[in-house]
Amino acid sequence: MIERRPFNSLGGADHGWLKAKHHFSFASYDDAKRMGWGALRVWNDDSIAAQTGFPPHPHADMEIITYVREGAITHQDNLGNKGRTVAGNVQVMSAGSGIRHSEYNLEPETTRIFQIWIIPDERGGAPSWGTKPFPAGERSGRFVTLASGMQGDTDALPLRTNARVLGATLKAGETARYTLDKRRYAYLVPAKGSVEINGVRLDPRDGAAIREETTLEVKALEDAELVLVDASA
Repeated sequence: MIERRPFNSLGGADHGWLKAKHHFSFASYDDAKRMGWGALRVWNDDSIAAQTGFPPHPHADMEIITYVREGAITHQDNLGNKGRTVAGNVQVMSAGSGIRHSEYNLEPETTRIFQIWIIPDERGGAPSWGTKPFPAGERSGRFVTLASGMQGDTDALPLRTNARVLGATLKAGETARYTLDKRRYAYLVPAKGSVEINGVRLDPRDGAAIREETTLEVKALEDAELVLVDASA
């Protein structure tokens, strides 16, 4: 089962400095049919104006993954962590028992991100943050694991949940495949470009909610950049 969720059907908000689209219920957008997808709770498509951002605010008991699509995001938190994550790379914040952080676009142009929240397997624990570069060439024509809490994913940023966040870049006409346990919940969004996933067309920034599939075959109809989450129930 693959349910296409067109970009123009998503909830959202326009705060001037922040233009946000929500694949799932978030803040003032409330849709009882879109409260999450397995352990995946939030997928926000955010455009953040230059020299603006999210001032310090708290989180707890959530795995928060930021995938930077364009520009860069600068993180700072009350643990003393500070870092800048650029387009194509990810950062992971495990909120644990509680963390206070800010996320700013200190660049001269708009930054665009996917912000993904996944429910952790256990509550509490010491909070943490990390970022890591992932060379674009490694993702050419195939899915590469960017963040994971699944066994064997030693090169990815760690997550405290039985989930995996993957990225891929495809040239027009290329195909990438991913093997999926049919009991799990997957969600795929093309950051750029149109694709077909098991024959279902997705245009840029559409979502695909996937269940009871064992193989995902993604064909690029044009040059494309993809983000995929493989999550537990």
